[in-house]
This record gives sequence, structure tokens and C-alpha cells, in this order.
Amino acid sequence: MEKLEVFVFKKDGALLPQYATDASSGLDLCAFLDEALTMKPLERLLVPTGIFISIPKGFEAEIRPRSGVAYKYGVTVLNTPGTIDADYRGEIKVILVNLGTEPFVIRNGDRIAQMVFKSVRQIEWRLVDALPETERGEGGFGSTGMR
Repeated sequence: MEKLEVFVFKKDGALLPQYATDASSGLDLCAFLDEALTMKPLERLLVPTGIFISIPKGFEAEIRPRSGVAYKYGVTVLNTPGTIDADYRGEIKVILVNLGTEPFVIRNGDRIAQMVFKSVRQIEWRLVDALPETERGEGGFGSTGMR
């Protein structure tokens, strides 16, 4: 697997994002809290991680939900996937929302999301008078059927 070098700074006591297994594509992000937070149903919170990174130009980091937390408790990342641009130098914070029916407690060190690094390209617009035709054409939302 190809490696990408990313500079990281962390606050004292913050946990570095880690891969759960050798084949994991996402690094687990952990909450960095002075005290536990309780999320009521339908409440959203901005949860700090204590982590700051320098992403190489041409890459981004995507913040995604942890599937187990989403399935078991209904807690997910609100702006999935969240995007961290290569020029951002602030603390990584995760917007969580509790879509479950019960309060959800977040404690310091809890794994709250995952971060995946992706290659990105910027585009150059090419203005044309018409787009190339396709079989689908302008058919949208549900136009290709259920199968």
C-alpha cells in the first residue's frame, strides 16, 4: 500500500489517529474532551480531536462516520463526508448528530469518526455550446429505475 507523509501536531493528551487494522482505509479519530458530552436525540455537536495536520497539496482528508456507532446508536457525521482541504491548519473537529432515540455520551478518547486521505484534482472549465449526448440524457432522480 502506498504511504503519504502527513505532518501532525497534537495537543498534550490527544490521541493520534490510528488504523484499526493493516488493511483499514480510514484512521479512527478520537474525541479530545475535558469532560464527557451528552448528545440528546437530534442534537448536533462540534467535537474537538486535539489534532492539527498539514495535508500535502493535491490531497484532502475526508471525515466519515464510524459504521458501528452509526448502526448501534444512530450517531453520524452530519456533513458526510466532511472535507479538510490541504491549506487548512486548524484543529480537526467533527460535526456529529444524534439521529438515535436515546441520549449518546461522548467521553475523552472515544473513537468518533474516521479520516480517509484522498487524491484530488482541480478542474478547468471548458465552455461549450452543448454537452455530448448520452443514453440517459437529462433523466434524473430515479430515472434509471430500481434494478
